[in-house]
Formats: sequence, C-alpha cells, structure tokens
Amino acid sequence: MANEIKKVVLAYSGGLDTSIILKWLQTEYGCEVVTFTADLGQGEELEPARKKAEMMGIKDIRIEDLREEFVRDFVFPMFRANALYEGVYLLGTSIARPLIAKRLVEIAEETGADAVAHGATGKGNDQVRFELSAYALNPAIRVIAPWREWDLQSRTRLIDYAEKNQIPVPKDKRGEAPFSVDANLLHTSSEGKVLEDPAEAAPDYVYQRTVDPEQAPDTPELVTIGFEKGDAVSVNGEKLSPAALLTRLNELGGKHGVGRLDLVENRFVGMKSRGVYETPGGTILLVAHRGIESITLDRGAAHLKDDIMPRYAELIYNGFWFSPEREMLQALIDKSQEYVAGEVTIKLYKGSAHLVSRTSPYSLYSEDLVTFEEGTGTYDHHDAEGFIKLNGLRLKTYGARRKRVGGGR
Repeated sequence: MANEIKKVVLAYSGGLDTSIILKWLQTEYGCEVVTFTADLGQGEELEPARKKAEMMGIKDIRIEDLREEFVRDFVFPMFRANALYEGVYLLGTSIARPLIAKRLVEIAEETGADAVAHGATGKGNDQVRFELSAYALNPAIRVIAPWREWDLQSRTRLIDYAEKNQIPVPKDKRGEAPFSVDANLLHTSSEGKVLEDPAEAAPDYVYQRTVDPEQAPDTPELVTIGFEKGDAVSVNGEKLSPAALLTRLNELGGKHGVGRLDLVENRFVGMKSRGVYETPGGTILLVAHRGIESITLDRGAAHLKDDIMPRYAELIYNGFWFSPEREMLQALIDKSQEYVAGEVTIKLYKGSAHLVSRTSPYSLYSEDLVTFEEGTGTYDHHDAEGFIKLNGLRLKTYGARRKRVGGGR
C-alpha cells in the first residue's frame, strides 16, 4: 500500500512527534507531504511550524486561522445542548477534532492527495475522532496512523530517530516530559506522567489558563452576556464575534480561577484516564446559557433537552460529530433555541461562576402565577385538588395492593 501513496496531508503541529511523523512518511512511504496546521486559539506562535516544515523540505505548507469557524460552527452548536460528558467535561478536545479532520479531507481533495495522516496514539480517543470524521466526509479517503504502524513506541526511541534524521529536539523533551498538553480556544487539557496517579494532587504548575482560585481577586466581578437564538453575542453590552467573545470570557474566567476540572474519565477505547482541564470561558458560558434557558424554554422542551444531552455529549466524545444521529439531535436542539434570547448576569469569584439575574423579551416566567400575594386570578388554587387526585389515583391503587398482600415499603 505504501507504494500506492504518492501524496499525504499531515495534521502538523510542528512539535517533536509530528515532525518525526513527517520524516517517517517521507522515508517509509516515499511520498510528498503537505502539512496542515490549524490555529484553533491554542495560544502558540505557529510560524515556527512553518519554518520547521520548510527545513524538512515541505513545499506545500498550510497554516490556517480557524478560530471563528471553530467557535461558530462547532463550539456554539455544542453549547446550545449544554453538553457535558460524564456530567462534568465540556468536551474541549473532542469538539476540535472534527474541524481538523474536515480541513484535512478538504485539502486532500484540493491537492489530489491519496491519504491524510494524524499523530494520535493508539491508546487515545483522538485516533477514533479523526478517522471517523474523515470517513464520514470522504468514504474513499485513506488514513495513515503512524503510531499504529511504526516501532517507535518509547520517548527514547523517538528522540534517537529524531537525532539520526537531524530533527531538532527541544531541550525539555530530552528528559521525561512532566505531562502532555492539548490546547485550543475552548480549553487546555493536561494528562500523563505527573498526572497518571489519580491519588496524587495535580501540581500547581499544571494549570496554565487560570489563576489559583485562592489567589484570585478578593472582589467579585459581574459579567453580563447577551444571547440570540441560543448563542452568546455580547459581553457587557459589547457585540463580539464568536471567537472574540470566547476569548473575552476566557480572560475574565481565568482571572478569577473559574473552570478547573480534575477528572478520571472513561475513554471510548476502553480504559480510564486522568486529565486536568481548564475551561474558563466555557464554564461561564454554560452557566449563562442554562440561565437564559430557564426563563425561555417550556418545561417539556427543557426536560427533553436534558434527557438527550448525555447521548449527544457521548456522540461528540466518541467521534461521531458527522453522524446522522448527531445531526438529528442537533436539529431538535436548534429548534428549541428559537426564543432563547436575552441577557444573563454572572458573578465571578474565587473559582466560581454564579448566576445573578436573567431577563428576556420572550420570558415564560409569570410573576402573577408564582406570587405569594394575591394575583389576578389566572391560577385557581382549587384546581390543584382535582389535579392531585388524578395523579394520586394509580398510587392509591398500588398502595392498596401492597397493603393487601403485606408487601414492604
């Protein structure tokens, strides 16, 4: 098969692993390599990736700013669902992979490449996410996963290979790396090495995007977020693009230590792993979105959304963003957001983001219905008697049988 591959599009970060993969593809497959580096807001200078690719003889180097597309077309649709994997994880890594795969496939079609390649290991979820997305978008695409093919299975062997092939090895990679990091505009993810024992607390230096909540400002800060059709559109009255808005919330949340998570999660490939996540802006956004939904969504719609949310989150985590079932659920979720509009105010303080107030021109909240004072007569207290009797009918029947047969509680 190697001889059939003439050109490959590689998801390239410029780091040691993908630089080794680049050289390995050139050597083992004897093919031309097109590098693709996505700017998803990871906060790193990307020009060094271009220079390293040039140094390794790459002629077609793609570096693209995808921050707006990432937030607009992937992060925001996910947040309309209030998606949390296993109840807590805001899916920062998971939601980035389908966009990278999408561009890999598109560049392969543009350049006439035979295959795409990624640097995900054989133990992780990312290999599944990249490849399922690629196959959904182009059923005929070939995917090369070097970590499942080569014998460079240790850090020592990787470094030896790099040195033999004149690939620069950063000094901090010559020893055992303390942990690995994945970052984008939504979050940072840290795992491995010093984090592998879940019985040990994560060292302070693991956290990069948030201050220690104990060291955060002693004065709370209020932030008001405006929504239209379920998406955040403004911060403190200022209209912002999706990427600019999430950047602003990251700054505010990071300053107050908001959005830290230490999680042992269940990977799709079958093992448990421990990760430390920082999602400051996303944490604020989730609280705000649930706040505006609380006054604009009907009870049935809100509860249905909560029912399907774990399934929706699991689909994203497992790599099924481009599946028909995720698209079907998205259509339902998006329909629910037609009147999710208004403003929510959040208080940021010492690692917490608490909802303070919410208002909407489409609010379903009625003071007249809930007031303890005398209302206008819309609600008749006597109606509750029949309501309770009808709902209690089956419980009376069940209780009578239990009493008759001597059943326990």
